[in-house]
Amino acid sequence: MTSDTTPAAQGGATPAERVDAPAPRSLDGRVVAVAGAAGPAGRATVLRLAAAGATVLAADADRERLGEVVEAAAYAGSARVTGEQVDLLDAAAARDWADRAEREHGAVHGLVHLVGGWRGAKTFGETDLADWNLLDKLLVRTLQHTSLAFHDALLRSGDARFVLVSAAGATRPTAGNAVYGAAKAAAEAWTLALGDSFRRAAKAGGDAEPRAAAAILVIKALVHDAMRAERPDAKFAGFTDVRDLAEAVAGLWDRPAQEVNGHRLWLTPEPNRP
Repeated sequence: MTSDTTPAAQGGATPAERVDAPAPRSLDGRVVAVAGAAGPAGRATVLRLAAAGATVLAADADRERLGEVVEAAAYAGSARVTGEQVDLLDAAAARDWADRAEREHGAVHGLVHLVGGWRGAKTFGETDLADWNLLDKLLVRTLQHTSLAFHDALLRSGDARFVLVSAAGATRPTAGNAVYGAAKAAAEAWTLALGDSFRRAAKAGGDAEPRAAAAILVIKALVHDAMRAERPDAKFAGFTDVRDLAEAVAGLWDRPAQEVNGHRLWLTPEPNRP
């Protein structure tokens, strides 16, 4: 299981909106779980959430890299970050993580899903369906396990945010990115269904609007400092810096749930549809 989402494909989708993320005020008192926390995007998100005052429960399959994230948080002066090695391909392990998080902290106010990976081919005809088997596990199955595990806890917390990072190519994939685009589209559909569950739960409880929200942040691709160092002449046009992604994640709690629940929120200019 890998961390982060690093798509290379471009595309467009509706409904969607372009987002200029507000600067988050404070996440004091909130508990946020981050799945796939050991990669560059996970590290940036964990540190930003902790800096905003959240208690962050970081999880990843890579114990060593996860330890580096927790150490970085401690070095930055935050004791609000804990790390746990969790195999999110194991449904029971994901549920144990969710149950333990709520039991130990009293509530869980957010889950940021950053488990990712990429596979592609030069042409459509050269697509290897073994790549689909891998991406189905990384991009879809881990999402299913975490969202099902945390669903009830997120509803109980009152103002929860579930966050999926997706790619612009989910509904307009290129020929060589068939498996990646299909897996991302499946992940988006699952997240939209989660948002509908939040909406239905609110109505069943007599609320006109949901207080919990499932949001999809759409990017073209991610970039971080190590990538820039490796390719100093590259433009990375349209790419989203992992720190900007982290700002967008933290800012979701500053927006009313109905503005973000079930929406694709663009962090890069939305491409024109064909």
